[in-house]
Amino acid sequence: MNSFGFALPGRVMFGRGEAQKAPALIRAYGTRGIVVHGADGTRAEWLVQALRAEGTEVLTLACGSEPTLQMLQDTLAQAKGFRPDWVAGLGGGAALDLGKALAGLIPAPGGIMDHLEVVGRGLPLAAAPLPYIALPTTAGTGAEATRNAVIGLPEHGRKVSVRDERMLPRIAIVDPALTDHCPRGVTLASGLDALAQVIEPYVSSKATPFTDALVRPVIAPGLRALARLMQAEDADARDRLAWTSLCGGIALANGGLGAVHGLAGVIGGVTPAAHGAICGVLLGAVLEMNRRLVSDPARIDEVCAIIADVLGGDAADAPQTLAQWAADSGLPGLRAQGLEPAQHVAVAEASLASSSMKGNPVAPEVSELVKVLAAAG
Repeated sequence: MNSFGFALPGRVMFGRGEAQKAPALIRAYGTRGIVVHGADGTRAEWLVQALRAEGTEVLTLACGSEPTLQMLQDTLAQAKGFRPDWVAGLGGGAALDLGKALAGLIPAPGGIMDHLEVVGRGLPLAAAPLPYIALPTTAGTGAEATRNAVIGLPEHGRKVSVRDERMLPRIAIVDPALTDHCPRGVTLASGLDALAQVIEPYVSSKATPFTDALVRPVIAPGLRALARLMQAEDADARDRLAWTSLCGGIALANGGLGAVHGLAGVIGGVTPAAHGAICGVLLGAVLEMNRRLVSDPARIDEVCAIIADVLGGDAADAPQTLAQWAADSGLPGLRAQGLEPAQHVAVAEASLASSSMKGNPVAPEVSELVKVLAAAG
């Protein structure tokens, strides 16, 4: 059994209506703060107006796409000049990651490259991050429960992280009502990401009793909820998918991921594709690869049985069933997302160095990963 400790946000709040408590909780950290939101700033107006009504000075910053180094540099310059007491992120995983990075880097005496992994020095933060409050508006990334912020470097063709244990949010407020009526395509992509983030920690070589207890009970309800939301808007399904996403975020921070995210991190650096869509299209093919290669496929067989029970068909064909269901629901393949077959070998080779790949239940060869990419194409 692996030794393990728990990495958790300082406080986790879950349930409909919990977001309304955010203004009072945030104001306890000071009277000047930053709210990072997605492309549509109107979704954050209720929070900004509530804070300003009580005399809090608020700077709003938009994150209209997955954050890049240039975006981080630009927003960090504004943020440092504002001298905030706290940072809040309200949005999908991109907005939450940008907010988390700002909270970590605003007090840092050095530059961004001191702390970026792989392409930078990857040093721990030299000063404690500002208090960070996360309010997700999609059910998928689990970024409200993780200790890293993913930053894209298009010029390097990859994504890397700013990572520090102290970057865990002080408060994570997961209110499923904030995800109601999320667009269907975003729901599908982010929901498949949520599913990957409960399946990969369960089959991970780093799995622990703690992560098992989090993810095993939510795989089937999460998939059922996503299948329901592909049919119609449903508040109960939104609740279940939001809970699945939160459990996955905590689990991946403690038990690692696998080849889905190992490949997705590289693909996201060389294409404009959304992270969730990449993970969703890879999940079935990676399950098939791992089941074929591992010495003991018991956990993967268990996951396949769950997929078959929810989506129909035989457990033996579950990876293909999941992949076909996602495609039928509107998820495009990798080539349609911008990845050409000529890039497969380079992507597979680069993915072997990713931190996520270290949790995969088997160490795959490049040739096996190329097969995965071809199957997901």
